[in-house]
Amino acid sequence: MKPADLLDPEKLVSAGAQAVQQARRLRSLLGPRVSSPQSASDPRFVPPQLPQPKDEDESDATWGFADTRFEARADSSVVLTGGRYLLCGEPLPGLMPWIRGVMQLELRPDDKHPYAFPPQVPASIENPAFNQTISEFLQPDQCSTDDRARLRRGHGHTQEEMYAIKYGTLPRVPDLVVYPATEDQVVRLTQAALAHNVVLIPYGGGTNVTDALRCPTSETRTIVSVDLRRMNKVRWIDPVNRMACIEAGAVGRHIMELLKNHGFTMGHEPDSVEFSTMGGWVATHASGMKKNKYGNIEDLLLDVTAVTPQGVLHRAEIAPRESIGIDPRLWMLGSEGKLGIITSCVVKLFPLPEVQKYGSILFPDFETGVAFMYELAQAGNWPASVRLMDNLQFQFGQALKPAAKGWKVHKSKAEKLFVTKIQGFDVNQMTACTLVFEGTRREVAAQEALVYEIAKKHSGFAAGAENGQRGYQLTWGIAYIRDFVMDHWVIAESFETSVPWSKLTTMVDNVKRRVLEEHKAHGLPGLPFITARVTQIYDTGACVYFYFAFSYKGLADPTHTFHEVENAAREEILRSGGSLSHHHGVGKLRQHFMARIQSPAALQMHDALKKAVDPQNIFGAGNQTAGRPAGDYA
Repeated sequence: MKPADLLDPEKLVSAGAQAVQQARRLRSLLGPRVSSPQSASDPRFVPPQLPQPKDEDESDATWGFADTRFEARADSSVVLTGGRYLLCGEPLPGLMPWIRGVMQLELRPDDKHPYAFPPQVPASIENPAFNQTISEFLQPDQCSTDDRARLRRGHGHTQEEMYAIKYGTLPRVPDLVVYPATEDQVVRLTQAALAHNVVLIPYGGGTNVTDALRCPTSETRTIVSVDLRRMNKVRWIDPVNRMACIEAGAVGRHIMELLKNHGFTMGHEPDSVEFSTMGGWVATHASGMKKNKYGNIEDLLLDVTAVTPQGVLHRAEIAPRESIGIDPRLWMLGSEGKLGIITSCVVKLFPLPEVQKYGSILFPDFETGVAFMYELAQAGNWPASVRLMDNLQFQFGQALKPAAKGWKVHKSKAEKLFVTKIQGFDVNQMTACTLVFEGTRREVAAQEALVYEIAKKHSGFAAGAENGQRGYQLTWGIAYIRDFVMDHWVIAESFETSVPWSKLTTMVDNVKRRVLEEHKAHGLPGLPFITARVTQIYDTGACVYFYFAFSYKGLADPTHTFHEVENAAREEILRSGGSLSHHHGVGKLRQHFMARIQSPAALQMHDALKKAVDPQNIFGAGNQTAGRPAGDYA
């Protein structure tokens, strides 16, 4: 419509009628209508579900897909198996030599720490009365006491947990795994747990890195893992109002594919998007790589349905925004399974972008790159994703490149000559920024012009779309490296924070210094690997991601040592003005810091809410219990 048409009632009515007609045509093409009291005007439709995926088996002992892992060859080159990622199948000759040099270790392909998996699993604590009750509404294939199934649902992906299942054991795991397929079954499970004093722990993708799935060792009641992945449907899509209702067990990669088939995206892409779930994103208060354009999970979430000991949280209608007093739906954000089980969410949708473009920028050093990020944050109109790596992480990315062949050998030499000789960058100081632009052609063109104009002011220059695309997509392949280096006596982990702009570079320097001091104080071999990147920007500050690793060869208790060093790093983050977490959450791993960041009154309200909603502690995973000593999972 033209602006003048907005003043013409007849044209407004005509435009409205056309929108309804369009919605009806779309509905007839894409699926049956949702049954609704106002079905005559309801534009929602039920999308056809995706066919059952093939070759998607996940590994129980490592991160990710079972067919994907890094392997070292006799010549010290490394290969990522499978064919899912850009890295797969290409020998990486520089990775192991680079790690040797940076960490000053003797890293050999044949020197591996063999592990025995699975470890011994503790016997189940049975509750026959509970089992009898749930047999009345669950089928036999919806209940399992299999040791492997119980073990997998008793841990997430912290390095402590992954080390324990390879080289130790988990002293407590769920006694039973159940697989509800409907919300009604979740309600009846909760009622049965209340009646028979059983603990329920929700399970989505199992990707958390806060020990949130660890079972309290002091718990003598039967613990039941409620695996939600059979509740995996996109129940409806509303193309007119751009909303979708998605069940809590739907996995990120499947959500993305199904919505794409209908011309939409949710835009939420955490690093774990291939394996994490809709409910898990809400329960951990998640953030995604493209939050600049689409928002964090709290920005996308319009409604949440959850089963609690007090009944079901749900709403009659969904409005763009409301002022309704204290909103119980918000209690579920970041709840980490302690108040109930999220069963479905209504989220915003966006049309698929007309254009998606990658980019990259090189800067002479980290501080200059941060200055660029700050000015970009103040300018607005941000790319969907903008991430700045420090020098060590930039070098790490170069070490993950396959050996250049043919004309690419000359291209690589020419690029290095240009950067070091003509631009005058020091390879031991320079940093890289990767970019993803999404939107209309006009929006993307405007963002590109703004970004590269600001970059030029800060001595940065464009390094090409290929490097940007590679940097963005390497995120998923790199996740497998932690398991690879653990096999070779190196423990590695990531941790994150958010921090105001004025404190960012000082905090990064302080944390790196503290890790070096702790590494030396513990008498660890070689040098630690400690690196940082700025992953998300805000008007007031940014998210900073740290990666940390050290050799554990010869240590009696590597996990305990790692936990001490990581706690020291978190202490330094808090002392330097950073947050307890940006998107990983609290769980049990960070709960002993809660008294540092919240007042006594806030903690009392936290506890009072838990007691009011769940007085029997049915949802008794033990997450977010302030004041508990570090490393105590009881």
